[in-house]
Amino acid sequence: MRGRGIHYDTGMHVLGKHTGPSFDPLVVEREIRVIAEDLHCNAIRVIGDDPDRIDVAARYAAAAGLQVWYSPFPCEMTNEQMLPYFTDCAERAERLRLDGADVILVTGCELSLFARGYLPGDTFAARIPVLAGPDRESALQGIPDRVNAFLGEVVDAVRPVFGGPVTYASNPLDGVDWSPFDIVGLDAFRGLRNAATYRDDLRREFAHGKPVAILEVGCCTFRGAGDYGGAGWYVAMEPDGVTLKSDLVRDEGEQVRYMDDLMPVFEEEGVDSVFWFSFADGRAPHRPDSGPDLDMASYSIVKLLDEDHGLPAPSRAYPDMRWEPKEAFHALAGHYEALAAPGTVPPVAK
Repeated sequence: MRGRGIHYDTGMHVLGKHTGPSFDPLVVEREIRVIAEDLHCNAIRVIGDDPDRIDVAARYAAAAGLQVWYSPFPCEMTNEQMLPYFTDCAERAERLRLDGADVILVTGCELSLFARGYLPGDTFAARIPVLAGPDRESALQGIPDRVNAFLGEVVDAVRPVFGGPVTYASNPLDGVDWSPFDIVGLDAFRGLRNAATYRDDLRREFAHGKPVAILEVGCCTFRGAGDYGGAGWYVAMEPDGVTLKSDLVRDEGEQVRYMDDLMPVFEEEGVDSVFWFSFADGRAPHRPDSGPDLDMASYSIVKLLDEDHGLPAPSRAYPDMRWEPKEAFHALAGHYEALAAPGTVPPVAK
């Protein structure tokens, strides 16, 4: 495996909340050094809906020697709004690349779900139930054609201003035509619904003759979360989308078992790069003693502390941060250290 990566969120508006209400460049720089040095990553997927924030994190990542997968993540935008947005981000990514960074541009994520105009519903929260409802099949009709038509416009717009490789973070609903892209980009969550075919589904993606990157994979932090993969957060919440279900059992080992199952699959099948989802979740504090432990519905490999974190604590691994590693942090570090080789990350294969 060439790219050992992590998904790093700089903040976006989704489900009525902002995933990164605070953005301190000094904290970002520190976290990225942890990612490079302690997690043994050589690549990072920097996402968010604010290009200025992406720029800050991407430059710190480049300074730390990481390959930057520059990933603007619009939510609730229309195609008309997204096209100039992606072009602006491509210009920013090119400036970073010309400054000497190794940059790959990711032109959005799962547009069929996160953008307006593909599934019924004006918000992501309204669109998700459609997938489990009686009108699912009719709602999905024509989505691949519309997604591909727009992605063709996006690639045509960004190629003249960005000179590096281009990809897209897809889900199966998108039905992406990969011919305009340099890399096949998959959000490849495994759950019970696709466990039996997961390896074969992944193997088919190599038929395009291009490197295959796993841009998101992971599970939540409650017992049994691996059975739900990318839907774990939805399963963990009551129908109001805000209240955590009371019968969940915290299990950090669930993430580790999921990781230990899938990492060998990615290595054996020749996946180019993997970006574990995700480093931190700014909306989901860990409350071990009081209140709902929202971290159970989080995919992050660190737990956000819901207490004063400013004082040094001998028992803390990172007393200067407002988070502590989960078991998955150490497991991922172990996997990546075993895969690490001397030198910088080689360029993406073509």
